[in-house]
Amino acid sequence: MRQLLSMRQLFTRLFALILVAAIGLSGCGNTGMTGQITGDYRQDTLAVIENLRETISLPSDAPERGEAQANARGVINDFISRYRRDNAVSTLSSYTTVSTALNAIAGHYSSYPNRPFPEKLKLRLEQEFKQVEAALKRGT
Repeated sequence: MRQLLSMRQLFTRLFALILVAAIGLSGCGNTGMTGQITGDYRQDTLAVIENLRETISLPSDAPERGEAQANARGVINDFISRYRRDNAVSTLSSYTTVSTALNAIAGHYSSYPNRPFPEKLKLRLEQEFKQVEAALKRGT
């Protein structure tokens, strides 16, 4: 009886250890840019734009589209939450333009998660991305 109890305790502890390791390691996997906001506004903005350009250009039947969409949502959330309350950044024209583009992308994903981006929206987003890049070169 005593030997049975110790075996049960051993298996319980081993299972708990494996469970803790699995949960801990699952939090380490990081795809794309999510969690990669550095605090350098210019660099972060350019990286977010590049990441979103790739995501928007994916065809609707691409197998990685769902993962890319989830990553884009994470990138948008990370970027906006990092810079929204930073008065030195939030008053820049580049920030207001990029936040408009990010809101449009997030709105499309919320309203039409399974539909590709309409061409009209893609053109508008590309125009806004170019405006942001030009503003960053000027320092505004």
